[in-house]
Amino acid sequence: MNKAPVTVSEIMSKDCYRITGDTSVASLVAGLALHRLPGAPVVDKHDHLVGFISEQDVLGKLLDSSYHGGEPALVRELMRHEVLTVAPDKSIVDLAQEMLGQKPKIYPVVDHERLVGIVTRHDILGVLCSMRGS
Repeated sequence: MNKAPVTVSEIMSKDCYRITGDTSVASLVAGLALHRLPGAPVVDKHDHLVGFISEQDVLGKLLDSSYHGGEPALVRELMRHEVLTVAPDKSIVDLAQEMLGQKPKIYPVVDHERLVGIVTRHDILGVLCSMRGS
């Protein structure tokens, strides 16, 4: 008997770290460290996804402002507007297949343009590993 496929909504982090475009880079970096994430979704006041920002996106600016005395930046100045997202009803096996070609470590989970969670490679690996044992 085949089990129903595990979906993203079953394993995603629903109460996930998110920021707005007005967040400072310093606050972002502190939040990423606190939540142990390599990046975060950027939302508007209605929780609609407007971008994504990663440690890599801010590294140069943080180096400039910390070491070279440059101006501190806001997330909206550095975030990416084109974001790979996933629907909550997507099979994690299908997402794992996509991850072979796409390289994000975190996928915002979006339902009708609204951020409802995040799913990470780590989450997918954990489920796939547990499936081996069943």
